[in-house]
Amino acid sequence: MAIEVIQDKCVGCKLCLKACPFDAIDMVNSVAVINDKCVLCGACVDSCKFDAILLRKKEEVDVTLDEYKDVWVFAEQKKGVIQSVVFELLGEGKKLAQKRNQKLAAVLLGNGIKSKAKELIERGADIVYVLEDEKLKDYQAEYYSQALTYIIRKIKPEIVLSGATSIGRSLIPRVAVELRTGLTADCTELDIDEEKGMLLQTRPAFGGNIMATIICPHRRPQMATVRHKVMKEALVDKKHKGQIIEIDTNEIKLKSKTTLVGLIEEIEETVNITEADIIVSGGRGVGSAENFKLLEEFAKTIGAAVGASRAAVDSCYKPYSHQVGQTGKTVCPKIYFAVGISGQIQHLVGMQSSDIIVAINKDADAPIFKLATYGIVGDLFKIIPLLTKKFKK
Repeated sequence: MAIEVIQDKCVGCKLCLKACPFDAIDMVNSVAVINDKCVLCGACVDSCKFDAILLRKKEEVDVTLDEYKDVWVFAEQKKGVIQSVVFELLGEGKKLAQKRNQKLAAVLLGNGIKSKAKELIERGADIVYVLEDEKLKDYQAEYYSQALTYIIRKIKPEIVLSGATSIGRSLIPRVAVELRTGLTADCTELDIDEEKGMLLQTRPAFGGNIMATIICPHRRPQMATVRHKVMKEALVDKKHKGQIIEIDTNEIKLKSKTTLVGLIEEIEETVNITEADIIVSGGRGVGSAENFKLLEEFAKTIGAAVGASRAAVDSCYKPYSHQVGQTGKTVCPKIYFAVGISGQIQHLVGMQSSDIIVAINKDADAPIFKLATYGIVGDLFKIIPLLTKKFKK
């Protein structure tokens, strides 16, 4: 869309200036001029009594919605290993596909990874589309987006899901732009509007204070990235049958302006928090990076990963890779220790799906205790060493 001022009709009355909430209009030689603060809200159009301001909409591209069918999951893999978020999406995707009376498909990109298609079928995929090419061996945004865009245009799925991982967040927006369709990022819940058949995409908004449900009524496919560890993995069913379809990448002619020089793996002394069964997280109450060694020793004793609240990360107690919450990682361990964490909503969003939550805080009124399975009111600097000592025995 674009705003246009018809200079011959503008009389310089300044009504549009008063109506604009963004200070996006200047008066130049008694004529309204739109500046770069404009967000296309249209308030100036409604205020103009002389029809001197027009809001022009770009021509819409017609989409025949009935041509699109099936629910697809982008099967993210690293070094030939299917990422666990894919199994979560297959579990949720199967529910969506059943509500739409459609098939569940997975799209597997890589090189020498056809054998992994069986793993996806055992997790519920009815169809696995495999695209193999030397250029797809390691993730590169341009190659992957070209390949995925090509197959979506060719086969036309109704819904495309991906994990909200670093790869998913890089890849899926590129594909959505190419397809000129909508995308909802970081979803925590998916469902189908059974009356209209649309995908209901729910995600936290306004800092996690509300949950917004978003729809894409006029474009296809409907696309969403989904947070890791907010949905249950599809169970393995070795009896489930599916079809493997290989796509010839010679038709795509993959091109890139960049060259992959090499990959440097992140070195972590502790377990990856998104995959951990037990997590020990510290908050502002831990007090310092030095004090976090208490939590690290406890975590090492019980085989846990170390997490942190945003307050702890902002205070430089731990690096961002350990952050749990709205602006960090979403986790779903069997046991979550919240140590010195007050329990603001932004943190709870990232760990509230944990099976058991143990809260340790000296403030008996801390919000974390309302969510906790077990609560310990006391000094963490006394409690954590005692727990470590007990578990070492």
